[in-house]
Amino acid sequence: MKTVSVLVAGGGPVGLTLARDLARRGIDVLLVERNPTTTRHPKMDNTNVRSMELFRLSGLEDRLRAVAVPEDHPFDVSWVTTMSGHELKRFAYPSPARDRERYREINDGARPFAPPMRVSQAEIEPVLRAALEEEPLAEIRFSTALTDLEEDGTGVTATIRDEATGATEQVRCKYLAACDGGGSTAREAVGIGLDGQFKIMPRFMTHFRTDDAEARRLLQRWGMTWHYQSVHGTLIAQNDVDTWTLHTRYPENAADGASPETLVARFAGREIPMQVLVANPWSPHLAVARNAGTARVLLAGDAGHQYIPTGGYGMNTGIGDACGLGWMLAAVLSGFAGPGLLEAYKQERLPVWNRNLAGARGHNDVRVRIAGLYDEAIHADGPEGDSARAGAAARIAAIGNAENESLGLELGYHYAGSPVIAAETGTTPPADPVNYEPTTLPGGRLPSLYLSDGRAVFDALGRWFTLLAFGQADGAALEKAAAVHGLPLTVLRYIDPHARHVYDADLLLVRPDQHVAWRGNAPPDASAASGILGKALGWTT
Repeated sequence: MKTVSVLVAGGGPVGLTLARDLARRGIDVLLVERNPTTTRHPKMDNTNVRSMELFRLSGLEDRLRAVAVPEDHPFDVSWVTTMSGHELKRFAYPSPARDRERYREINDGARPFAPPMRVSQAEIEPVLRAALEEEPLAEIRFSTALTDLEEDGTGVTATIRDEATGATEQVRCKYLAACDGGGSTAREAVGIGLDGQFKIMPRFMTHFRTDDAEARRLLQRWGMTWHYQSVHGTLIAQNDVDTWTLHTRYPENAADGASPETLVARFAGREIPMQVLVANPWSPHLAVARNAGTARVLLAGDAGHQYIPTGGYGMNTGIGDACGLGWMLAAVLSGFAGPGLLEAYKQERLPVWNRNLAGARGHNDVRVRIAGLYDEAIHADGPEGDSARAGAAARIAAIGNAENESLGLELGYHYAGSPVIAAETGTTPPADPVNYEPTTLPGGRLPSLYLSDGRAVFDALGRWFTLLAFGQADGAALEKAAAVHGLPLTVLRYIDPHARHVYDADLLLVRPDQHVAWRGNAPPDASAASGILGKALGWTT
């Protein structure tokens, strides 16, 4: 029987990211994926700021941006009657290139470190797979499905099947990471149910390409735009050149058996020459697992949470799962972390899953409200139509577009209740889903800053834990405690009044996922330092 430290079930973005993180931390890993290759469907088109921070941390930002829409293209979202009709309201957003400049210019801790990225999941996955294939501790098997598992006190015995030959074999692993999607075999095998709403607001996807110059001009009639939206659906510019995806409500917009070409024609306002690449109905869900795992089987990605795509929280939440679970599994398997660390993963991520579900639902409700503004008058010519469109535009502006402005959801999730976080009594972390408020309250993401010499703090953080020490702050006891635990610790010493002001502490202990584990002004003695590290590593509660 084959043995491996971690078996990752599922080779989508979450599984590939997790497996690579484990391998880079010295853990042998086997990834199995039932499909023969990475996805060819345009499932996702926005990698948000938090995911890009984590991809930069793992050294993949440049490789991913190389396959994305160019950085000088905007993230604009516009509501229209049809592409042949009228633009009602445009929400204009800077390009990633401009965002990057703004983050450095403002430098107040309230900005992301890495700007978002417009790219299809079909483009991301090959990059992630190629990066994983470079890791000698990783084995990858596509066309291989997880079919069953049995968990016991020391590990998991998994049954996998070669989808080409039908041959099965068993694999013994210490831990199994369930990244195998919404219909997760692993989740079902351990009896974890889902709570939520299923098959809500069915949609029809038409993924198409056009080489017709006039059609291309029509589909970007009001300028380069990421999403055009109307009562007829959402049109996504996949590469700003020749490829688009239209999501329409189903069956309402296809009740007459409309072809994909007809659905696009309704949105565009006229027929256009096009090549259909993929076309199918699909049904989104709003559901979260009742638990993030068992002692030996941990859920990540769609196995644990499934969202309507409004806000783009599906894959992006999953990347956070992967980067949190990766270092925790590696720390436990390396021997310097205790069993409480993996229990902390479950306690930390489940509230994030539920919070993002509420966000996705709210954003979808906004789209429904705006679609309800469309009536016959809005399409009319002359003064009546002008008045109706002006009224609709004003109401859309008042409703807003929090879907693309919720930095509080993307960056502000907080692990204050985690058993491995040194919580501070009498404090409440910021919880605004739209506005991100920088804080170093333990459990939160370390705010991103540039130092007075131009260096980025995020680029200096270590692969494992990092101790930030300002001025003459003495972190020697924490360094000694880390050495006792065998924990790799990067120590960064800065004299920078602005950074010290924003970080609001002389000493900060930062985890590998960039979340603050502990902060303080007085240097801890040996006993206190041992307790801080023991708690952060899951040895004590």
